[in-house]
Amino acid sequence: MASRITNLTVDRDALILEIAERHLSVETLETRNADSLDFHDVAVWAIRAALEEAFEAGRRAGAAAAPQS
Repeated sequence: MASRITNLTVDRDALILEIAERHLSVETLETRNADSLDFHDVAVWAIRAALEEAFEAGRRAGAAAAPQS
């Protein structure tokens, strides 16, 4: 059970990073303790696109996990 949870966390983190890279031009989500690396100017339309993609990914995951009648 623990390895399944770990796999889900790894998959989730990979998807979040993909979304951040694609829409926000952020190469890592790790803290690097430098303002020039940890803070980014991002257009509102890029933020919206990233949030929409994340929302849809969550919706699809929830639908896939829902019991089928």
